[in-house]
Formats: sequence, C-alpha cells, structure tokens
Amino acid sequence: MANEKKQVEQITDMEVDFAKWYTDVCKKAELIEYSSVKGFFILRPYGYAIWENIQTELDRRFKEAGHENVYMPMLIPESLLQKEADHVEGFAPECAWVTMGGSEELEEKMCVRPTSETLFCDHWSKVVQSWRDLPKLYNQWCSVLRWEKTTRPFLRHREFLWQEGHTLHATAEEAMAETEQQLEVYADLCENVLAMPVVRGVKTEKEKFAGAEYTYTIECMMHDTKALQSGTSHYFGDGFARAFNITYTDKNNQQVCPHQTSWGLSTRIIGGIIMTHGDNNGLVLPPRIAPIQVIVIPIAQHKAGVSERARELVERLKAAGIRVKADFSDNSPGWKFAEYEMKGVPLRIEIGPRDIENNQCVAVRRDNGEKLTVALEELEERVPQLLDVVHKGMFGKAKKNMETHTFTASTVEEVKEIIETKGGFVKTMWCGDTECELAMKERAGVSSRCIPFEQENLGDKCVVCDKPAKTMVYWGVAY
Repeated sequence: MANEKKQVEQITDMEVDFAKWYTDVCKKAELIEYSSVKGFFILRPYGYAIWENIQTELDRRFKEAGHENVYMPMLIPESLLQKEADHVEGFAPECAWVTMGGSEELEEKMCVRPTSETLFCDHWSKVVQSWRDLPKLYNQWCSVLRWEKTTRPFLRHREFLWQEGHTLHATAEEAMAETEQQLEVYADLCENVLAMPVVRGVKTEKEKFAGAEYTYTIECMMHDTKALQSGTSHYFGDGFARAFNITYTDKNNQQVCPHQTSWGLSTRIIGGIIMTHGDNNGLVLPPRIAPIQVIVIPIAQHKAGVSERARELVERLKAAGIRVKADFSDNSPGWKFAEYEMKGVPLRIEIGPRDIENNQCVAVRRDNGEKLTVALEELEERVPQLLDVVHKGMFGKAKKNMETHTFTASTVEEVKEIIETKGGFVKTMWCGDTECELAMKERAGVSSRCIPFEQENLGDKCVVCDKPAKTMVYWGVAY
C-alpha cells in the first residue's frame, strides 16, 4: 500500500545549510552511499548512470579527434614515480603505498596510481623510436587513489573515477594545440551537455599541475557562488621525456625528445552538476546526461485505459530515442511527483482520463515547474524540443548566476569585502608575483582561479603591491 512505501524525505534548504543540502541530495536522490572504508564511496546505479552518460559523451569526442583508449597498471614502482622530481613532490602527500604481496614483503614498494604520467612515459620509452611513431594519442578510463584528509561525496574521494588523456607529439606547437583542443572539449561538454557556463583560462605558476609547464582550466560557479575547477589540460614540454629518456629519430635523422600533454575530468563534475542546478526539491539534471529524461505518470491509473495509454506513450518515446520510464506503482501521484523531482528528471508527462478524452497529455518542466499541454499526435516532435528548452533554461539560469556574482576590484580590501558579503568571482589586475598571490589568500581568503583567455584591462597596477600589472586574474573561494 502507498502508506507502506518509502516516502520522499525532506531535505535541508540550501539557504539554511548549503553543505547539508548537498549531502542530503547526494543520498536521498540515491546517487551515492558511504562505504565501510573511510573516505571511499559507493556510486549507486543512478549516480553511476550519470557518469556513464558523461563518459559516452566524452569518449565519442575523444575518438572523433583520433584518440585511442588504453589501460595501464594500477601500481607504480617507487623508483619510477621518483624519476620526475616536481611530479613526485606534488603527489607525495596523497600517495598510498603497497608494501606486501601476499605474505611477503615487496622488494620495492608500489604506489597505487594517483595519476599515470609515469606509467605512460615508461611505456613510451620502450615503443617510440621514430618520427613515424608519433603522435601517440591515448586516453584511459580508470580509478585513481589519493589519500585526501577530508572527503565529501563526489567532490573529494580517496578513490575516484576519471579519464586521463596522455599524448606525445613531435613538436611543441602540436602539443600546445592538443592541450588547447582538449580544454575546449571539456568546455563544450560543460556548456552544451551539462548546461554549466565556464571561464576558460590558464593556472598561475603556483596553481599549475605538478610537473607541467602550463595548466589550462575551466572554472564553473556553483549556486552558492563558490568556484569548482571542472576540467584541466596540461602541457609538459619535454620535461617528462627527458626524465624518462624518451627519444626518437626525427626526419633529419637526429635523436630528439618529444613533447607531452595530459588532461583529465573526473566524477567530481557530478558534484558540480548538483551544485550548479539543484534546488530545494533535490536534483535538477541536464537532459542530455539524465539517466531518465522523461518520467510518465498515469493519473487515476485504476480507471480503464489509463495504464495502457501511458505504456503506449513510453513505447513511442523510446522509439524516438528518449530515455523514458513510467511509474505504475500504487504510490499516490503526489508522492511520485516528489520522488522524480528529487531525482531531477527533466520532464514529467502526466496522462489521465480527461487528457485521453482530449487526446493530449501534460508536460511539466523540472527546471522551473512550467506546465504545458501537448497534443498526443505531436508527442515525438514536442518532447525533444522541450528537452532542448529545458537545457537552454538551465544554462541561462546558471550563466545569470555567474554574471551576477562576477565583480571587479582594485584593492585587496575590496576583494575581501565582496567575498564576505556577496561571494563569487572577483577580477583584478596582478603583477604576476607569487608573493602577491599568497598575500591575497592570507588577506582576502581567496585563491587564484585562472588567468582568463579573455583579458580585460582593469587598470595599470597590481591589486596587492601597486607595481605595474601584467595580467587580469579571476579570484574566488573554491571547492
């Protein structure tokens, strides 16, 4: 009976406690569960399905650009990891080590991969010999392990799923073009699939990836106006190649080192989706990665013909390529509405006896609650259109949030006041010195998010030291 079924539980309002709201949504939308191992999480089927859809979108884009999927070992010998000094220093605090194999102590301890640059380099040192072997355009789907001190669902796991692309090129120009291309792939995914507007830019020297010459990033703004680094692409130059003795014979019969990139996006992006689009009723999922794009709810399903017509709508939408399901349980319609709102299903279709008489159904948008009447003969045409409208509405709302909470400042005090009273991104001029970057963290509580590709001249002086400014920077508080 309905009163014996699971009722939709109330979640904390985001205005009351955003962190608690976020955790409530993760659990009550059945995305994730805590495991018995501290810092490790279980991705439940609905949460994993979101990742599968993201994976499908990215994998297609990678392969269209000529990349091939490979798989590297999970364990990295300590001696291999230490070949690139900056890289190992950057990851040392997060490394987990295996020292026993069965009942025997290992001759050399093994690191559970926090990332796989060293494994790819070791492989390439054995198989790359000639300019004809280049480029190498590889991608790996796997999990990695980083021993984070503080963990949160999706945002920081000790073990998390991701893809890591690794490429090798004959010239610096080719490698830089690859780095920029892959960042744009991530930006395209965020904006045109996940409905998340981004700021594209390059990380400062302090914030770049360990061992990289340049790190490019896309930064997104969450509903609470904090930043989330949502995808990064790194240019390594030939530093790793030299450390791992990767050389090849070029067209002039000279021995030279190739140039390398890596780039990655992880399940952390699901946390970004939740915090960009969610509301006090739960998830709001972008239609293009929602596991269920349309939920059909029969109204007064005990009446003749209602369930049959609802099943007919499901089959028609499936044939049109829509991810759709219907709920024929004995829970009340109100319960079902709340359940699928919690799960963020983009579009709800209601059909009851009166709708059948009028040869129509009612469509309800999850993003804004708008109700529309759809003629049944137009179903296959109208539903995809409505899903596109939902995507555009979600993107527009998120972009407005970013634009409304992006400010400019000319002093550290202004930055501090903006962050404490409004939050968001603050744009300032900067001299480029790390000391000034550290001072911003200490005095205003912000970190540099990126040096945006789209530069603005906001003045001639650094916001911290008043010396001549070199560039404009986005600052903010980040997850």
